[in-house]
Formats: sequence, structure tokens, C-alpha cells
Amino acid sequence: MTSISIIGTGKMGSAIAEVAARAGADIQIIRRRAGAGSSLERGDAEYGLVGDQLTGELVVLAVPYEAYPSVLGHYRDRLDGKIVIDISNPIDFTTYDELLVPADSSTAVELSQALPAGARVVKAFNVNLGDTLSTGTNGTTTTTVLFAGDDPAAKIAVADLIEAAGLRAVDAGPLSRARELEAMGFLQIVLAAIGKTRYESGFALLQ
Repeated sequence: MTSISIIGTGKMGSAIAEVAARAGADIQIIRRRAGAGSSLERGDAEYGLVGDQLTGELVVLAVPYEAYPSVLGHYRDRLDGKIVIDISNPIDFTTYDELLVPADSSTAVELSQALPAGARVVKAFNVNLGDTLSTGTNGTTTTTVLFAGDDPAAKIAVADLIEAAGLRAVDAGPLSRARELEAMGFLQIVLAAIGKTRYESGFALLQ
């Protein structure tokens, strides 16, 4: 059985926990601070605080990009050997006008460079809005999760989790494709923010 640790208790962390529950995974949720998060506590998950041991084979960083240095301060060395799922969209939310990483890079690539060599980074879920993960549908279609990474076994593990939850998994290629995925996520969030789309929908990939 797959085990997953989700760092963060916001809307995306809650949505990915729902995906993991549908997939039958063992779930650990790590709060960034003591007290209740922004989502209701799940009865099918174990809870901890940042700094606690991570029990999951897969580790999801469900925190804002700006919080990555703090999380890595606690967990950098302990992520060695883990599959680390980066879901971030590094948007400058003061302007909604640009990404916060260089044009030739991505948060996923920068994360992989900051982690031990044994940590395997997969970019996933950043093109999905939380509601489409929780419901498993995007409009009239099954929710598609695009992902990218360089380690074949890590990508298989992420795809297995996605598909076991009843979602469609699509391999977008190597980790360098994370830049394009982050651009898609950026555009999707901006369109929702200005009312051109709804936060309950988002981009859909039709077969």
C-alpha cells in the first residue's frame, strides 16, 4: 500500500489528501503550526507538526513556494530517498504578472538541485485546482493530472496514486517540462482570479 506525507493543510493539501484516500493510501498530514488548519481534520489520517518524522514514501509539499526554504530547513536531509511532489505555482501574487523563478527554470528544478541526490522530484497537481481533485471531475470529464520528472520509478509511483484515485494521469515528460506546467498553472489561476473561468473548473485535457 502506498504511503504519503502531505506537508500543509490548505485547500490543495486537503484535496490531495482526498485523492490519496480514494487511492487507499496511508496518509500523514503535517501541520506547519500547532492548532487547526484551514481544512477539517480527517479521521483517516495521522497528524503531525513540521519537524516530525515523515512516514510517507511520497512527500507532497502543499505549501506556498515562499515557504519552501523553511520546510527544507527541517527536512532537506530527511527527504533523501523520498519521492517529493512539487505542486507549487510560483506566482507573484502582489501583481499576478510574473513567475518568481528564472525564465529558464522552475520551482521543481530548483527544488531538485536543493535536495540530496537521492530525493526524486516529480512536478504534479499544479495545473489542477483543488475542487477538481476533490470531486474527481472537471466539468463533464474525469480530472487529468499532468506530471513531469526524471526518475521513471518515481513517475510510475505518482501515476499509480493518481489512477488508483480514479483520475487520469498524463506524463508530460522530463522535469524540465515543469517550466511549461508552471506557466499553465499561472495562466489558469490568473484567468480564475479575473473571473474568466471558475475555481471549480480549470483546464481539461480531452482524449
